[in-house]
Amino acid sequence: MNTHVGDARRPPFNAEAARRLREALGMTPAHVAYGMAAAYGLRIAPAAVASWELGETTPTAEELTALAGALWCAPGELLSAPRTLREYRLALGIAVEDLALRLGMNRRAYEQLENGGKWTGNDRQAAALGEALRLPAPALVRFTGQDGALTDMLTSAVTTRWQAYVRPIGKLAALPKERVQDVLQELHEDYQAGMTGTLNWGGGGGADESGKAGRAFLDGILDAFWERVDRQGA
Repeated sequence: MNTHVGDARRPPFNAEAARRLREALGMTPAHVAYGMAAAYGLRIAPAAVASWELGETTPTAEELTALAGALWCAPGELLSAPRTLREYRLALGIAVEDLALRLGMNRRAYEQLENGGKWTGNDRQAAALGEALRLPAPALVRFTGQDGALTDMLTSAVTTRWQAYVRPIGKLAALPKERVQDVLQELHEDYQAGMTGTLNWGGGGGADESGKAGRAFLDGILDAFWERVDRQGA
């Protein structure tokens, strides 16, 4: 479960965005450093601000919040695409204690989750997490540790009767029934066509080749599902 990746203290910083925002305000790195110190008590050298903008170093989470304040923007405007729970939270500028309260968790339990701990919340808390952090469906499923369950259901859907899995997959992934139905039917047809095609190659290795093709398809079933869900929603 990818709730924690890389240096927890240093979120993925968008150096170009920081430079662009500063220049739009007519500020110098020295002005930014002064603003961070005046409003947040963080004493940062102008050279450090310049280094962030050049991509040589990156600010910590605390420094990012102060930098956003000095540049009159949301922290999310200074981040690259979020990858972890912490990064999604920072992008929205939500404090740990506020998010934990919305989820009905104590602060320590939520912090453990951000540090790579296992999700132990219920369905209501999972829905609240997705809503609070505006998580895309793949991220919500991953952060709540449901990747394995979804993969198992998708495997059964394409290898047996896909119709029986529309409802449970839709519930787990929080997706509309119609979209899940279309994607499962497409995946099922592609899997069956691939199996049939390899069997029709002829020769003694037909069954073996079919088995390899089937395993390769199933190994990538989760990524294929999300890719087609995204395409259906475009």
